[in-house]
Amino acid sequence: MDPVSQLASAGTFRVLKEPLAFLRALELLFAIFAFATCGGYSGGLRLSVDCVNKTDSNLSIDIAFAYPFRLHQVTFEVPTCEGKEREKLALIGDSSSSAEFFVTVAVFAFLYSLAATVVYIFFQNKYRENNRGPLIDFIVTVVFSFLWLVGSSAWAKGLSDVKVATDPKEVLLLMTACKQSSNKCMAVHSPVMSSLNTSVVFGFLNFILWAGNIWFVFKETGWHSSGQRYLSDPMEKHSSSYNQGGYNQDSYGSGGGYSQQASLGPSSDEFGQQPGGPASFTNQI
Repeated sequence: MDPVSQLASAGTFRVLKEPLAFLRALELLFAIFAFATCGGYSGGLRLSVDCVNKTDSNLSIDIAFAYPFRLHQVTFEVPTCEGKEREKLALIGDSSSSAEFFVTVAVFAFLYSLAATVVYIFFQNKYRENNRGPLIDFIVTVVFSFLWLVGSSAWAKGLSDVKVATDPKEVLLLMTACKQSSNKCMAVHSPVMSSLNTSVVFGFLNFILWAGNIWFVFKETGWHSSGQRYLSDPMEKHSSSYNQGGYNQDSYGSGGGYSQQASLGPSSDEFGQQPGGPASFTNQI
């Protein structure tokens, strides 16, 4: 049997049905979607400048941009509608820091989810034989939850800046020729941002997955088991003291209420003295 088959036979893939491993597998998949939709993006827009002098016009000005969205480095030439002179412009803004941070978090989350899933499947016994594995898993899960929240929020703001900077109306305002009413400037087509919008959605979905998985990882740690023992000990002490207290059904039945009920009735001696009363009265007569 080859080593791959041995690993497959040794691994218990049924663990993927448990919430801990199932959520890890989802995190693995969603991390791929997050960095693929953001890191693999490339788009552009097209503008046209129709000058009064048609020979100076340019009806197809293409402006391309891509990840990591250093827009201030994206340059393009446009006509000035003053002869053959051209002006060189650049887009405004730089969203590279938020985009690169988002993709970095997604890549490392993918790598950790892959490693954790392999450990859950093939090394479950070693993972649970001491508390170190679950504790490391718990701490890393909390950290990645925080990173996903920060990274997704930062990238959402960065994407908003990218949309403003690449808006054809905003780009046309940068051109000198478009400030003259005699020239006609218009947008041929706008950039498509659907994949970038999807990346933000996957970012927040990853945060929800990682934050929800904190509880299931916490249940594997010794902190959860020690907390359960701490809650169960006072309950056991309370029940034992209750059984040893004053309320005991056997003692109540044997020496309690029933003996008191017997003392309430008249004794046999008292009943025996009652006939003696009329006899002594007759003797006196």
